Amino acid sequence: MRLLAAGLAAATVLTAVPGVWLGVKLSDQRAAEQRRQDILAAARQSALNFTSLDYRHYDRDSGNVLKGATGEFKKEFAAQTARLTKLVAQNKSVSEGQVLEAGIVRSDARTARVLVVADSKVTNTAAPQGQARTYRLQLDLARVSGRWLTSDVAFVG
Repeated sequence: MRLLAAGLAAATVLTAVPGVWLGVKLSDQRAAEQRRQDILAAARQSALNFTSLDYRHYDRDSGNVLKGATGEFKKEFAAQTARLTKLVAQNKSVSEGQVLEAGIVRSDARTARVLVVADSKVTNTAAPQGQARTYRLQLDLARVSGRWLTSDVAFVG
């Protein structure tokens, strides 16, 4: 009887361990996919904010860029806001951005690098009919207080 009980206990353990292992693996995969989706969503929004600016409400638009920013990028953008506000107003600049593609180059639990392709139609006093522009951006993101924020933006060729 003891042998039968020991055999049943061993069989139970042997079948439970792989189930627990598979459950943990599945949970890890779900977490990684959620992180990937969160990174891409943050990068797309940041690129959209960066390429969509309107002189009529530049304070709000630049504020949106700053809300999604951190570190040196946030400091640099904030430092240039007054000058950019004047420049955008003088030229009556309007840029309507659209994100075409985004892909993660690398990521871990705290940082990510994303390449983004975005188009925008830019109108201003020099181009009242508008000009199409395509941007290729490299965004570095950092996870800060549970949010993915842009820590650097670079134009890439």
